[in-house]
Amino acid sequence: MRKLIAFTFALLLSTPLLRAAEDKQKEEARLNDAGMVMKEILATPENIPRDLLDKSKCVVVIPSVLKAAFIVGGSYGRGAMVCRTGKDFSGSWGSPAMYALEGGSIGFQLGGEATDFVFLIMNERGVNSLLNSKVKLGADASIAAGPVGRAAAADTDAYMRAEILSYSRSRGLFAGLSLEGSTLRPDEDGNEALYGRRLSAGTIVRGPSPNPPEAARNLISHLENASPHPKA
Repeated sequence: MRKLIAFTFALLLSTPLLRAAEDKQKEEARLNDAGMVMKEILATPENIPRDLLDKSKCVVVIPSVLKAAFIVGGSYGRGAMVCRTGKDFSGSWGSPAMYALEGGSIGFQLGGEATDFVFLIMNERGVNSLLNSKVKLGADASIAAGPVGRAAAADTDAYMRAEILSYSRSRGLFAGLSLEGSTLRPDEDGNEALYGRRLSAGTIVRGPSPNPPEAARNLISHLENASPHPKA
């Protein structure tokens, strides 16, 4: 009887630890996927214009979103936001904060295959909006479909005024895509699972930030290689 009680007690103690380990592995897998998405997109000829990437304050990557995910179950995709460090976002790329992309008209735009989304956050107002609360794209923050290709004109009024530029990749096709009506929000549970403690997106981005997890190494290094120095 004593052995049974001891076993039951040990099982009760270990269950939360096992769940925490599983949750952390899920977030690490998302970071690995986000790094792979960034690597593949940056390697394509028709990718994000370097000039725009240099001007961006943060980049959000939401990998492998399926249409079914917006119709059945959780109804969102998950990924990460990486921002430049420093008070004015003029430093190197920092630690990731986990984010969630929700609903809106996405379900009608996706096909049967997975779609990757990339968002460039172009100014501090856009960053502050995303750090503080759920943001409805097109209402709380202005958004535009981003141009693609090295020769794309990145200085038009539409791109200069937008707080967020959005891109999608599906079936090998990479293009700008407007996601007005959808929302982006900090994934607080994801951050807690990844870092082992409750951290807001604002703390991760603005500091005192934790060290980047190993799973974020590829995502950060691809951004550093593509855009090591920000441009005003």
